[in-house]
Amino acid sequence: MKDVIVAKFGGSSLADSEQFKKVKNIIDSNGDRKFIIPSAPGKRHSKDHKITDLLYMCQQLSSHGLNFDEIFNIIQKRYEDICNELDLTIDISSILKEIKKEIQDGASKDFAASRGEYLNSIILSGYLNIDFIDATEIIVFNNKGELDMKATEINIDLKLKDIQRAVIPGFYGAMPDGKIKTFSRGGSDISGAIIAKGLNAKLYENWTDVSGFLMADPRIVKDPKPIEKITYKELRELSYMGAPVLHEEAIFPVRKAGIPINIKNTNHPEEPGTMIINDMDPITHCGTITGIAGKKDFTVISIEKTLMGAEKGFFRKLMSVLETNNVAIEHMPSSIDSISLIIANSELNSKLDKIIEEIRIYCNPDTIICYPNMALIAVVGRGMINTKGISAKIFTSLADGGVNIRMITQGSSELNIIVGIENADFEKAISAIYEAF
Repeated sequence: MKDVIVAKFGGSSLADSEQFKKVKNIIDSNGDRKFIIPSAPGKRHSKDHKITDLLYMCQQLSSHGLNFDEIFNIIQKRYEDICNELDLTIDISSILKEIKKEIQDGASKDFAASRGEYLNSIILSGYLNIDFIDATEIIVFNNKGELDMKATEINIDLKLKDIQRAVIPGFYGAMPDGKIKTFSRGGSDISGAIIAKGLNAKLYENWTDVSGFLMADPRIVKDPKPIEKITYKELRELSYMGAPVLHEEAIFPVRKAGIPINIKNTNHPEEPGTMIINDMDPITHCGTITGIAGKKDFTVISIEKTLMGAEKGFFRKLMSVLETNNVAIEHMPSSIDSISLIIANSELNSKLDKIIEEIRIYCNPDTIICYPNMALIAVVGRGMINTKGISAKIFTSLADGGVNIRMITQGSSELNIIVGIENADFEKAISAIYEAF
């Protein structure tokens, strides 16, 4: 279905009746938006609750034999208000009554959580006057609880080939025995991507409350520029370094099929948002970077040993120490006689002294020095490969900003440059790099 757009709308986009009206206007404005994937209602304001959280609470209380009427009444009122304010004749109260009984009778956590998307989809399909298709008829999980993409694609072909337009709930599917199974939180992104891939859509739109991705964290940099185009690889680099992006599993189905993703703002549909494109598509950066992201709280273990590279088994022994202590490494820059292990503090817990002692015993290094309270900043951009002077610009901006660089590493893809600095310089460093570009 090459002329089809699959549009997923997040919880903030469908939080109340006013948001539903915006969504209807967006869908009606482009006839190619044929398959719509809703999330459950999100927060309307900072002190509000997400419907999914309330449903989890209901199931939790019920599983302990406790009364959950008060919480369920909040859910019921929310959905009834949306229906009343949109003048819909759907008997939502009866559907809610059935769901409440299921939860009282011991329904699973997955069943309870999935009802937010289920109810929102029924309402949206009624409001748009198009078909409602339950996700249990389409998305299949195997007996291990893993997505069965092959069976899912067969279902998409069978169920959707003769349907012009439909609303399909996000976040869940069914096990082989018909029981409901959810993805991890934020999984409506995955549902949308799976359906876009199965339909071979021309575009997967992800509507939320932001106009795409920003070049830097707005809590650090004032009014950072939006990223208009980004490749899947660049996105992976930024998300790995802590930038808040799409649910990671949502990228893979569409990436494989070469379908672009457009992140758009429901409240400002006129803004272009961010287009996530195939890694092979031509992209021009004009000597600039795509984005900056980073994380704090790392420890660097610096190991020096003369002729370590010539010593057979040295690196295997070093890795075995970390493996036996169940510690993952973020990065491992090295030089001819030294290697640095960059490890997140959350991985180390209280294991640091033990690891250092074991490295001394097994690897017999000349020196081991630890540098705590380190932060990593990734400067990402595909245009960096063919542009002279990008590194110089980064390092000059940090020097001018009074930031001492403790470590530099660049991947062989030349897609990013990672600098290690002290935690205390983190915000200052991100601002300095952003200003330089």
